[in-house]
Amino acid sequence: MKIDHLGIAVESIEEALAFYRDALGLTLKHTETVADQGVNVAMLPIGESRVELLEPTGPDTPVGKFIAKRGPGIHHICIAVDDIHAKLAELKAAGVQLIDETPRPGAEGCLVAFVHPKGSKGVLIELSQKAGHGE
Repeated sequence: MKIDHLGIAVESIEEALAFYRDALGLTLKHTETVADQGVNVAMLPIGESRVELLEPTGPDTPVGKFIAKRGPGIHHICIAVDDIHAKLAELKAAGVQLIDETPRPGAEGCLVAFVHPKGSKGVLIELSQKAGHGE
């Protein structure tokens, strides 16, 4: 396992890029909209991981509600796993509270599932399996 990315909730990807791309010098590698999660995504590699900028597509989306409640900032930590189904089963068997008991489509064709912050002592954790791995 490794940290795949840090998800950062932003009000505007374009405004956030003024810092992450222009000031820090990170390269914007990928953008897309993940419609079922109500978010526009921008990926910027940094070392072996990435910064994922999350812009809500509306105020009633999960990221839109997060920003309304807490303001922009770190939204989640994503951990790459080889077999998301096995990891979810392991966590469920250990009594860890999950948001998703089955994976769903995420950015870049990955399968993703979220661990509830109550299950991880206060941090939203995303599990991610790259497309084509263990399916």
